Amino acid sequence: MLLDVHDDCYADQQHDPFNTRERFAEFVDHWSSRPGWTCVVGYDDGEPVGYAYGASLTPGREWWRGHLEPKPEPERSSTFGVSEVMVRPKWRKTGISRRLHDSLLEGRPEALTTLSVDRDHPKVQALYESWGYRKVGEDKPFEDSPTFSIMVSERRRT
Repeated sequence: MLLDVHDDCYADQQHDPFNTRERFAEFVDHWSSRPGWTCVVGYDDGEPVGYAYGASLTPGREWWRGHLEPKPEPERSSTFGVSEVMVRPKWRKTGISRRLHDSLLEGRPEALTTLSVDRDHPKVQALYESWGYRKVGEDKPFEDSPTFSIMVSERRRT
């Protein structure tokens, strides 16, 4: 189901080696094997409209931590990485992405949340900024990937 939603979302980009179904399947396998992996799926009349997933990140291995000012207190340094927030085209601009995102993070114990967005998509970056994220740097994790804006949000204690 995750792969089918991906195919719908990236139907016009299947020529890009970074966005193929096979490549995305590798990312799903990688993320879903991580400790703390969580996935939420939204449905409309039984049809999947989108999903969000991510996992806890290994403490101390986040390169972007040096960009945070002020530095998080040691007891507030755990991080949840949001890997995907994906909404099928028919349901975009309906608030589904925010609801999926918030459902994914509900009850999570981590103090920080991070995600990345293609820097060539400033509207998406602005959306995440409106949700409380801020850009702390850029990364190009793979030779064939776009350059991503790395964004971080401090989570409120619940």
